[in-house]
Amino acid sequence: MSIIQAENLRKSFGPLEVLGGVSLSVEPGEIVAITGASGAGKTTLLEILGTLSSPDSGTLRIGGKDVLTMPEKEKAAFRGKRIGFVFQAHHLLPEFTAEENVMIPALIAGENASKAKARARELLAAVGLEGRRSHKPAELSGGESQRVAIARAIVNAPEVVFADEPTGNLDSVTKEEIHRLIFELRERTGQTFVIVTHDPALAARCDRSITLVDGTIQ
Repeated sequence: MSIIQAENLRKSFGPLEVLGGVSLSVEPGEIVAITGASGAGKTTLLEILGTLSSPDSGTLRIGGKDVLTMPEKEKAAFRGKRIGFVFQAHHLLPEFTAEENVMIPALIAGENASKAKARARELLAAVGLEGRRSHKPAELSGGESQRVAIARAIVNAPEVVFADEPTGNLDSVTKEEIHRLIFELRERTGQTFVIVTHDPALAARCDRSITLVDGTIQ
């Protein structure tokens, strides 16, 4: 069964139609790139797939669940436990260490502190930051911060991680390291990724690349 099954998603802002009937499916363990020019609707689509916003019409199932009909409180709990996010800006909380930043989603989801800490340490080691777990974001490089953000995104073992330009702010060497990390995590954990990107090298490495043009898939 597909992890994501979206049918005929439409979204307008006033008279501007941003998504004009998008349908797609994503399989477990797949890494899918969403590409297209600025204004094509990529981020809007990602936000709807990630349940951060709602379409005007259409259906969306994630892990077999009809997420669009969920009450907002139930949807927020579903999102916290079963969906991960990585953004271009890492959005780490500056007053907390790397380890604490990774722990936060697990604590919010109801995990006890000792298990959340053990999971955070395991993931920081997996992304190559075992020796940096006590450092705060200001003490980390851009690439290290994004590695922390990726560890945070998968701390609750979500069914899918949505990433919006995850390497857009990084230099070419660091960008390649993050790309490699994403694919290593897929091999290690079977993690599913849906990635909005302008980077043709990353899109070419993905299992599939979906191109949006004026709010429709080409």
